[in-house]
Amino acid sequence: MELYIHIPFCVRKCRYCDFLSFASDACVREKYVDQLIREIESILEEDAGQCPENAAPRLNLTGRTVETIFIGGGTPSLLPPLAIERILAAVRQVFRVEPDAEITMEANPGTLTPDSAAGYRNAGVNRLSLGLQSASEEELRLLGRIHTREQFLQSFRAARDAGFDNINVDLMSALPGQTMESWEDTLEKVIALEPEHISAYSLILEEGTRFYHWYQEGKFDSGEWKLPSEEEEYRMGEWTIERLAKAGMERYEISNYARTGQECRHNLGYWDRVEYLGIGAGASSLLRNRRFSHIRNRKTYIEAIHEKQPIETEEELLSEESQMEEFMYLGLRKVNGISKEKFERTFQKPISEVYGTVIEHFQAEHLLECKGDRIFLSRRGMDVSNYVLAEFLLGE
Repeated sequence: MELYIHIPFCVRKCRYCDFLSFASDACVREKYVDQLIREIESILEEDAGQCPENAAPRLNLTGRTVETIFIGGGTPSLLPPLAIERILAAVRQVFRVEPDAEITMEANPGTLTPDSAAGYRNAGVNRLSLGLQSASEEELRLLGRIHTREQFLQSFRAARDAGFDNINVDLMSALPGQTMESWEDTLEKVIALEPEHISAYSLILEEGTRFYHWYQEGKFDSGEWKLPSEEEEYRMGEWTIERLAKAGMERYEISNYARTGQECRHNLGYWDRVEYLGIGAGASSLLRNRRFSHIRNRKTYIEAIHEKQPIETEEELLSEESQMEEFMYLGLRKVNGISKEKFERTFQKPISEVYGTVIEHFQAEHLLECKGDRIFLSRRGMDVSNYVLAEFLLGE
C-alpha cells in the first residue's frame, strides 16, 4: 500500500495552480499538523471498532505494509522538520513501513534552507521533489513563483549537502511567452545539476486559476505573453525526449524521466492502480476498488478531527467497467504500457474481448504497439495521448 499526505499551505498561490492550497501562518500550520496526526492515529481506533457513528470503515488498515509515502501540497517545506518527524512517527505507529520505503517530500525554493534540508533528511525523508518550473526570471515572475533561479540553486545544493541522493526537479513548458530557446536554456541548466529525476509537464490551463481567467480575457493571444503554438509545443517535447536521453535520463511516463532505477515508485503505483490511502484535507484514496476523497475545506477538516466526527468524504464504489478504464488510461501513460496477462488475471477475461476493436484501430494508425505481453503507446501515440486514452472509456 502507498500513503499520500497532503499539506495544503503555500506562501501564495501560483497563477497556474489548481491544487488545494492556502496561505497560512505558523499557528494554523501547527494546528493542522496536530489534526493530521490525530487522523492517522484514529485509524487504530476505527479498526478496533471505536470509530465515530456513521463513519465509513477503514477496512482494517492497521499494520498494513507501506512501500511508499508521498508528502505533497501545497508546500510541505513550509513545515519545520520536527513536524515532518512527528507525522512520520505517527505513520510508523499505525503501519508497517518497509525499511527501504521511498519517502518523498515536495519542497519549493525559497522555503528550503541547509538546516531544514538536513532536518527533513534526519526525519526520514529520502527523496526530495523541488519545484523549479523555469530557469527564466521573467517566466518565474509570470508564473507567480516566490523564488528566483539562484534560490533554486541554493536549495538544490542544500539538498545535496544534506545527503539527498534522489532528487526530482519539476519543470513546465509551453508557458506564455516561452520560446524554444528559453526552454532549452532551462533544461540545460537543470541537466548540468545531474538530478536523478525530472518531471517535465506542458502547461495546462486549469479552470479557476488566474491563468485560465487571463486566457479567457485573451491575454495569451498575442504580444509578450502569447502561448506557444501547437507546433512549437511539439518541438519542445521532442527536443526534451532526445536531450534527456543523451543525458542518461529515459522517459518512463508521458511527462517523467529518470536515471535507471530512479523512477518514482509512488507514481508508478498510481499508474499501476496499487492501493493507496490519502491523509489530510482534500486527499484521495483507493482501497478495494472504493475511491473516496476528503472534504477540501481545511477548517471543516480540522474541526471534524478535533471533535472526533467522521471526515466528510465523497465516495464511489468503482464498477468493473470503471476499473477497466482506469487500468487502461492510467497504465498506458507509462512508456512500457500495460500487461495483457495482468488484465486477464484481474478481470477474468481477455483484453481482446473488451478492447480488441480499439486496440486494432490504434495499431492501424500506428498510435499503439503490441509486443509480446505488452501494449503501449507509440512515440506518436504519446504525443496525442489524450485522444487515444479517451477511446478506452467504455460506453462513450
